Amino acid sequence: MDTIFGQPSFSLLNDSVSISLTKLGGHLAPVQFTLGKKKVQPFSIAPWWAEKNPLPPVLKPLRGDFFCMPFGDNQPQYLDEKHPAHGETATGQWILVDEMNSPARSLLHLGMKVSARPARVDKIIELRKGQPAIYQRHVITGAKGPICLGHHATLRFNSDGLVSTSAMKHGEVARSCENPAQGGYSCLKPGATFSSLSRVPRLDGTTADLSCYPAREGYEDIVIVCNRPNDKLAWSAVVFPSEGYAWISLKDPSVLASTLLWHSNGGRHYAPWNGRHRAVLGVEEITANFHYGLAESVKKNALNRRGIKTAISLKQTEPTIISYIMAAVEVPPTFAHVRVIEPVSTHELRVVDRQGKSVRLHLDWSFIHNA
Repeated sequence: MDTIFGQPSFSLLNDSVSISLTKLGGHLAPVQFTLGKKKVQPFSIAPWWAEKNPLPPVLKPLRGDFFCMPFGDNQPQYLDEKHPAHGETATGQWILVDEMNSPARSLLHLGMKVSARPARVDKIIELRKGQPAIYQRHVITGAKGPICLGHHATLRFNSDGLVSTSAMKHGEVARSCENPAQGGYSCLKPGATFSSLSRVPRLDGTTADLSCYPAREGYEDIVIVCNRPNDKLAWSAVVFPSEGYAWISLKDPSVLASTLLWHSNGGRHYAPWNGRHRAVLGVEEITANFHYGLAESVKKNALNRRGIKTAISLKQTEPTIISYIMAAVEVPPTFAHVRVIEPVSTHELRVVDRQGKSVRLHLDWSFIHNA
């Protein structure tokens, strides 16, 4: 292990990807994708990584992608379970179980026992030769009952990005995000619904285009995009035209039902944020009622009344498996918003933009369905 941006971290690499994963919380960053002669690092690392001030556990290593169980702030408390914000999987210590390196595959297997609701969670990260992709699988065993969970990827925008998702069943602005009395500011209309990221209601009566970022400097906003559960493949994509690549996430929408978009652009003026967490977008693949936590996700809420799953049921007698892929692909500088990502074969996807231009992405997308 090496100490990377202040955190003891595991490392894994092959010819296409190199990753660092913090022992504390399992936060995945920095990550570098190699795309031909181009090397790109899409993930954010919180600016306070070297500071010694006391921080809530999830904020100490805050960076990249991490697995949350339960997802959200977990206030109010659910029954007698005292979960920290985003759960022990995002705040506890991960232990090395196994590792493997071969010409074709590199694998890192970590484990953790969680106590708020006793269970074991295994984190398995795999890289495959010639594929600019990160395959992740989390296996939950020994617990029962409802849980909200998800991945919490945070991207750093060094240039303008074009944001899109697969087909939307429902879009909604969080009913609560920031409180001006505490130094937090939001600009979107709480609870507003939308059918397109390009037209989302603002507090001032106008609309915001959330398909382009960074934007709305000085504000912090959260929206949810709920996927169609019967689609075989759901995705999120951010194209960086001037950098010549797109970041893509892939999931099974029957397992991870929604995408939470957290627009963090200097809207928090309280510690440790202090107005300096800017040009960061959370693209968070979840099954949860926004970021409100387990109690709010389990009970009847505005989303599950619409038929949108906000929790899954853990079974003590069988494992629950959450599979997820993140990847990068080279695109020409004229590439526009991604319109569709469609399978060509089991090991290839076609990424098509709004203008009809397309690129091929070589990876095993069936991983999201196969345990």
